[in-house]
Amino acid sequence: MLKRHPNGFGAIVAIGLNTFREAIRDRVLYLLLVFALIMIGVSRLLSLLTVGDEEKIIKDVGLSAISLFGVMTAVFVGVSLVFKEIERRTVYTLLAQPVLRSHFLLGKFLGLFAVLLLNVSLMTGALFALLLFHGESPWPLLPAVMLIVVELAIVTAFALLFSSLTNPVLSSVWTFVVYVAGHLSWSLLVLREKVPEGLARWICDGLYWVLPNLERLNLKAQVVHGIEMPDGYVGFAAIYGLGYGAVIVALACWAFSRKEFT
Repeated sequence: MLKRHPNGFGAIVAIGLNTFREAIRDRVLYLLLVFALIMIGVSRLLSLLTVGDEEKIIKDVGLSAISLFGVMTAVFVGVSLVFKEIERRTVYTLLAQPVLRSHFLLGKFLGLFAVLLLNVSLMTGALFALLLFHGESPWPLLPAVMLIVVELAIVTAFALLFSSLTNPVLSSVWTFVVYVAGHLSWSLLVLREKVPEGLARWICDGLYWVLPNLERLNLKAQVVHGIEMPDGYVGFAAIYGLGYGAVIVALACWAFSRKEFT
């Protein structure tokens, strides 16, 4: 039960802690984490069965596993957070207290994001341990891991936004659609040059600027192959991602504040 707090920050923290405790008891979370750790371990076997640099294959598969299973956790756990509260009708008890709906949703976001940070830390630790075992320095992978975390913040924000608007199934579908579209947003610029001027180009431009540019946060190829990035790139990419995520969280809070409970 949420205790009364004299300020909004205390309520957000309390809801976040409750969400964290609830999420880490979710069996789906453990199932995804186990699969991710197995995938990272299997990367060693894949490196032996394929032609190429063993360490590069381990890095590539490991980072991909961290990203993929992090996104799956954000989606499958995130879309059910608000729905469970409504289904069990505990949301009525919480909102009957002096807690703003925006504080409720912010607490949910921070609680789930803390779970994702824990998961990413465990998966990154497993990958780094595997690389150290092979005598390879894992530290150049840190920028890619940092931007994976930023990407997960955006995905979590969308999961909460859609869960405030519809049921878990549709929320999952729409969140995955945004995730895939965000990684393919660059193709809109290519499409823009192939369509006639007018409405079609305006639509391409609009979608390009509205959708998150998740490829901007994808440094897996660069760190695996040792490609130098421009000075300050990681910082600017992180600011972009966190700023975009903050806007989506604000939209989610607005949508949840207008939601009618029956």
